[in-house]
Amino acid sequence: MSTPMFSAAHNQASTLYLPPGSWVTVLDCLCEHFSAISREQWLDRIARGRVLDAHGQPIAFDLAYKEGLRVHYFREVPDEKYIPVEEAILFADEHLVVADKPHFLPVTPAGEYVEQTLLRRLIRRLDNPHLVPLHRIDRHTAGLVLFSADPRSRSAYQALFPTRQIDKHYEAIARALPQLSFPLVHKSRLVDGEPFFRMQEGPGVVNTETVVEVLEKNGELWRYGLYPVTGKKHQLRVHMTALGASICNDPFYPHVVKDAVDDYDHPLKLLAKGLHFTDPLSGLERTFESRIKLAW
Repeated sequence: MSTPMFSAAHNQASTLYLPPGSWVTVLDCLCEHFSAISREQWLDRIARGRVLDAHGQPIAFDLAYKEGLRVHYFREVPDEKYIPVEEAILFADEHLVVADKPHFLPVTPAGEYVEQTLLRRLIRRLDNPHLVPLHRIDRHTAGLVLFSADPRSRSAYQALFPTRQIDKHYEAIARALPQLSFPLVHKSRLVDGEPFFRMQEGPGVVNTETVVEVLEKNGELWRYGLYPVTGKKHQLRVHMTALGASICNDPFYPHVVKDAVDDYDHPLKLLAKGLHFTDPLSGLERTFESRIKLAW
């Protein structure tokens, strides 16, 4: 049988286009393709209106299967673990929301986290199901995240990133590098690493660039200012490792910490500190700075 195709839908639902098959009902199809979710769980979701048809209406238990039928469903994680950190809203208007994300909180639903994400928390706080993040930072990284609050103006803000019209400034704490001269520019090619969630430097055409400067010295540890010219996954973490100073408390670099659990007293010392851009709607200069501080 064919693999189902997925896409994003409104209100943070996912969309399944039913693949070819011999199922009698939509429920039968869902149960086979999502074998990790029991039939009882799907029945419960349908009863609570968490599985919708193409028109956004709750489906019936016995809705007949039809190839290509569009079904929206909401991801749920049973007994989802609470993340004991609190986000802050630094700015909000009808078009844009700027939030300060604490360490350990994912930006969007993934894996074992659905409700315990910055996106879902902000949707509840602001009562705005149209919120969409304009960029991402890692779960282990703290700091600024921009959200579009209105679908009608979303494309104008989204265009800031691929066209590099937004300046991003990070801070990191890592071991001292007295043998190097700063500021410096580090360029490399990042490719998929092992395990699948890591990145690594490899041969070929350069696709990442970071400017690094020293902001403060404290014995064997320095506070670095990081200015990514590009925005690849784990770019700053890999680049600092390549320079010989992996960011403090990094569970992935230079090596994966096996069976690592979230240690709220020892977060990754990486912070998305500042953002600056010209607002595409008003023409005003926008500058935002995180209120989170990286402690030595």
